[in-house]
Amino acid sequence: MSDMKRVRLLPLVVLCFLSSSLFSQSLDYGAVDLADGESFMESCTSIFVAKGASSDGSLMTAHTCDSNYRTWLTMEPRKRFVAGALDEIVWGKLHTEEPFDMRNTVVKGAIPAPTEETLRYLNVAYPCMNEKQLAMGETTTEGKRELVNKEGLFQIEELERIALQRCSTARDAIKLMGSLAEEYGYGDWGESLTIIDKKEAWLFEIYGSGKSGKKPGALWAAQRLPDDHASISANVPKIGVIDFNNPDYFMYGSDLRERCKELGLWDGKGEFKFWPMVTTYPKNYSVREFYVLSRMAPSLGLSMNDKEMPFSVKPDEKISIERMFEFYRETYDGTELDQVKNLKIGVKKRVKTAEGKDSTVVDSIAPISTFMPNNVRTLLNKLKPGSAPRNRTIAVIQCSYSHIIQVRGWLPDEVGAVAWFAFDNPAQSPRVPIYAGQTELPDGFGVCGQKRYRRDAAIWRFRETNRLATIGWDRTQGKIKEWLSEYDQMILQDTKYLEDKAVKLIKEGKRDEAVFLLNNYCKRVSFAEQKTWEMLKEEFWGIFARSL
Repeated sequence: MSDMKRVRLLPLVVLCFLSSSLFSQSLDYGAVDLADGESFMESCTSIFVAKGASSDGSLMTAHTCDSNYRTWLTMEPRKRFVAGALDEIVWGKLHTEEPFDMRNTVVKGAIPAPTEETLRYLNVAYPCMNEKQLAMGETTTEGKRELVNKEGLFQIEELERIALQRCSTARDAIKLMGSLAEEYGYGDWGESLTIIDKKEAWLFEIYGSGKSGKKPGALWAAQRLPDDHASISANVPKIGVIDFNNPDYFMYGSDLRERCKELGLWDGKGEFKFWPMVTTYPKNYSVREFYVLSRMAPSLGLSMNDKEMPFSVKPDEKISIERMFEFYRETYDGTELDQVKNLKIGVKKRVKTAEGKDSTVVDSIAPISTFMPNNVRTLLNKLKPGSAPRNRTIAVIQCSYSHIIQVRGWLPDEVGAVAWFAFDNPAQSPRVPIYAGQTELPDGFGVCGQKRYRRDAAIWRFRETNRLATIGWDRTQGKIKEWLSEYDQMILQDTKYLEDKAVKLIKEGKRDEAVFLLNNYCKRVSFAEQKTWEMLKEEFWGIFARSL
């Protein structure tokens, strides 16, 4: 975009949507049941990339909030507490409707407030990025029921919030969250956080310590990604044997071995392997983890028959932000994991030959979307067993929001960290850049759309169109993918110009002007995307009206 003051609504053009070459790779799925067990929690996916594994030297982390959690988000300003003040720990914010909504929340307790001014951070259901380029992704790993102790003070989202308010590095964030959970107790189910800063990428895993007679504590450990590796966390604990003599790659609770021994999770003699201690799930990976690791490093020949996946892999090709966008729109089309591969039918279509003559070809389509409701899947499998296999995809219709965060330490903090944010199903919604230096977000972002239909909630601009599209996915997906591609290309190109201009302003001491530029661009992109999806909704209604 040459003129940053112009709101650009993309032209309605017909583009060829090329299937990604990743579908042509050959993977070993093995003679196994590919679906994760019904008792296995599947609520989020977090891919994370160290600086040497990315195509541009950035670090990346990501998150899909795949459940009925709040969709409002804010840029929380810096805060200064008075001397001796307490920082309240609140449970229940995940299901509030607006930032000031405190219905059904509970003040669980409090800890001493910081004496220094806190940092500004992006406050989503699971807080994710602060002004110092510290960023996080989250997935729930559940763990053993006997480890849960609701007497603990903290749930994971409050630990994230406090770390983002008070820390600038991943190591400091891990130390703070771990020490607070040990001192005051962790009262949530098992969680994994993928944490990055300007230099390092870490996986932090935490569980309650059960009711062992002691005051509530926590079982936690963290492992660092090698600088040329990437990995994924998808609802299964991953940290294996902990090297207690390697602080460069491992961090852990001060009483981790003592508590695990007391709880009967470790005999005190053998190797200390973390993930089998905290979960009943038989492997350290899910279908999604196998899929992503296999796509990142097909040369490893990973198989679903493997007893264990590597903690991380060195990608055969370095990972770009465009590749991350693709991963988060993944529905396994054209692979053995394709959920609608048995539901495709041949449809005759009339086409013109090169000579201008009429001809008939047979096109293979799937009238049922991979985003089919569970009752439809049940019906199809009842009519014909195995016709609609359930393989948990990365993109799911129950997604509340998602983000892919890049951290680039060579840039000023204001523009160095950017969260590529999307509402609703990531396979159907475009992304908008939210920079660490922003102080404002677009209209409608501060309103949740989960409890009821609200026209003032930005998510419904996308959700209405996306839900309508799934009814006739064979006829609508081409348009959705066309516009996603258009916006990807436009925004990735435009933000290069935007960032150069913002950096120049910051170097000239005009930080406020740079922040205004970032705020304004985010708002205008969001406005254009919402208008486009409203236009698509009208177009889809027209398609369906003509087909009646």
